[in-house]
Amino acid sequence: MHADRLRFTREPRTTVRFTGTGERKSTSHSDRTRLPDPVVPGHAYRDVDVVYHLGTRLVGEPETRRGDDDTDG
Repeated sequence: MHADRLRFTREPRTTVRFTGTGERKSTSHSDRTRLPDPVVPGHAYRDVDVVYHLGTRLVGEPETRRGDDDTDG
């Protein structure tokens, strides 16, 4: 994301959640330009760039779906 000017009225609270079933292995991070962590509420940041990276994958055995089986009949 890019912003010419960005100002926070309060410090943001962020979370990352994955819904659904199955165990996951995940990673995420952001690369920020001219935006500190944490930000200062009320301060105007100029010419800001944020690149967010997110990776996730299912691990473990796949769950058997209802009606899926290898038997005939």
